[in-house]
Amino acid sequence: MGRLVPAVTRALDILELFLEGDGTLSAPEVTRRLQLPRTTVHELLTTLAARSYLVQIPDQTGRYRLGVRAYQLGSRYAEQLDLAAEGQQVAREVAETCDETVHVAVLEDTDVIYIAKVDSTHAVRMVSAAGRKLPAHCTSVGKMLLASLPPTELETRLAGRALVAMTQNSITEPKALLAALGEIRERGVAAEHRESNPDVSCVAAPVRDSAGHVVAALSISVPMIRWSEQREEELAELAAKGAGDLSERLGHRGAR
Repeated sequence: MGRLVPAVTRALDILELFLEGDGTLSAPEVTRRLQLPRTTVHELLTTLAARSYLVQIPDQTGRYRLGVRAYQLGSRYAEQLDLAAEGQQVAREVAETCDETVHVAVLEDTDVIYIAKVDSTHAVRMVSAAGRKLPAHCTSVGKMLLASLPPTELETRLAGRALVAMTQNSITEPKALLAALGEIRERGVAAEHRESNPDVSCVAAPVRDSAGHVVAALSISVPMIRWSEQREEELAELAAKGAGDLSERLGHRGAR
């Protein structure tokens, strides 16, 4: 493995400072925060500006912001993102941690479509498949995604819709669903107890894109023989971490 190049590391440290605060910094601020020599900071800022990674702010002498080259690199990264592929990778990492079935799903009208799935290695596990569509109100991923919609959009999507039951535990009353979605917004994670499968419970957390919009949800599904209140709390934390990891891959800065 090759060694790290100190000058490159320092230049990247400077660029990453611009992800914080209002996105502008002066040379003295960089010097103070990174504890680097003033001459070194000046040379690095001059080099980064010459290559258009930074630009001096016209009306604020000595202050810099990110330049067009940083934007171009970020745009190229975004172009190469594949939610399903990234979701599959993160789902695999989460499944390796908990050895339970992990899904990533997106919302389509009032249904969810699973775009990634990794199975548990246990003999008793959830039987499902990527590409499957289910009523959103019966699943933890679906309730998480519905809870993330603006109120007017949620009302429009649910207007005149019958809440079909998949099991005897499914929510079928609009008022009960709205109450459940309100609790999910407060908690930040969703749970579903035998509402889509009489033998399975699930927890789910939101996945956000670079703009902070919820674009998917990640869930962990567990057969009731391995389910408990303590297990639910543990998996809720793990689902939130996995969703945060996937959000970071999509460019979301507030994933943690």
